[in-house]
Amino acid sequence: MTATTPADAPPQSQRVRAVIAASIGNALEWFDFVVYGFLAVTMAKLFFPTQNQTISLLLTLGTFGVTFLMRPLGAVIIGSYADRHGRKAALTLTIAMMMAGTAVIAITPTYSSIGILAPILVVAARLVQGFSAGGEFGSATAFLAEQNPQRRGFFASWQFASQGLTTILATGFGAVLAGTLSADQIESWGWRTPFFFGLLIGPVAYYIRRHIDETMEFRSTPTSEAPLRETLSDSKSRVLIAFGANILGTVAMYTILFMPTYATRQLGLPASGSFLASLLTGAIQVALIPVVGMLSDRYGRLPIAFAAATAILLAIYPLFAWLAAAPTIQTLLMVQAIIGLFMAGYMGALPALMSELFPTRLRTTGMSISYSFGAAIFGGFAPFINAWMIAATGSNLAPSFYLMLAAVISLFALAAARKVGMR
Repeated sequence: MTATTPADAPPQSQRVRAVIAASIGNALEWFDFVVYGFLAVTMAKLFFPTQNQTISLLLTLGTFGVTFLMRPLGAVIIGSYADRHGRKAALTLTIAMMMAGTAVIAITPTYSSIGILAPILVVAARLVQGFSAGGEFGSATAFLAEQNPQRRGFFASWQFASQGLTTILATGFGAVLAGTLSADQIESWGWRTPFFFGLLIGPVAYYIRRHIDETMEFRSTPTSEAPLRETLSDSKSRVLIAFGANILGTVAMYTILFMPTYATRQLGLPASGSFLASLLTGAIQVALIPVVGMLSDRYGRLPIAFAAATAILLAIYPLFAWLAAAPTIQTLLMVQAIIGLFMAGYMGALPALMSELFPTRLRTTGMSISYSFGAAIFGGFAPFINAWMIAATGSNLAPSFYLMLAAVISLFALAAARKVGMR
């Protein structure tokens, strides 16, 4: 693999523009994608009405999860496209597709207006978004990681830091809507405003991505004619390692997405305060994930990731027990702040670790496949699984069990990464 050297690395100003371009576009793309989850209760009433509120919510969360079934297909097609034609081309394609899906959701009439066609259109739009998201992670992470190989941890960490910005944007909208509009106003028109926001800002992100430079590391490396076949034949074990390492990050991310619904339905807390807690988690991620990425450049990816995953495994059950025993906004804020700290510790080192598992010519394909399958199997249905486990067990501590399982799997994957020479 040919790597850029400090002498021929792009200038600092160019790298800063690259981080801004990838982060803003990534944040807006994921904003369009996850805001649907934050509005799950409202969407359930408007598009999936049934006589049973729990069934209605599960249908909505299932629609959120089913889009993850499209992620592997998007990962295979867009990931291979990025390794053959460049990260820039793939990033431009993914954001255009995400904007198309968002537009459909923003303007689709509700079930009361057009009947069964309403949920059909929403599901179709979500499938387009899922296909787009399948190629976004690998393309954006490879683009960031290749800005400066000597500081790969710092630059790649902006992948998850920008997802923290997504949490801020999405929960900020949720808090404003819940705090300023009545329930009738939200159901009548307020729920559409976040999607129209995405449509207004999306063209700006598209323009920025159209005018970024391709990475030197990609341009200086011979491309593979069949990156998918080569990845599956030569890097199967590394795909499995990246898949396993990503499980904790994706389950934690989508558990945070589920928390406003959990706080309002299971704990009886006001929606505005519940959104504020997730807003705090996103702010912690934006602030600390790049710091952790920078530390991973100095001290290694694995020691930091091991410590954070172990902390989540040991602390998550007591945190949920505390929250269930004292269900107040203050407790929720403290619990989600602690979870945000642990998530920043784990996710700050993860993108660089995943990118270094694969050579440049296969990097986007390898990361896209491992991330999308992990997200599809473990992450996308996390809100659905959490809601189902709570209903089945009658315990408000059920989400902690799922996070503990994810932590155990990812710890085994990190151990396997050490065996193949990762540091």
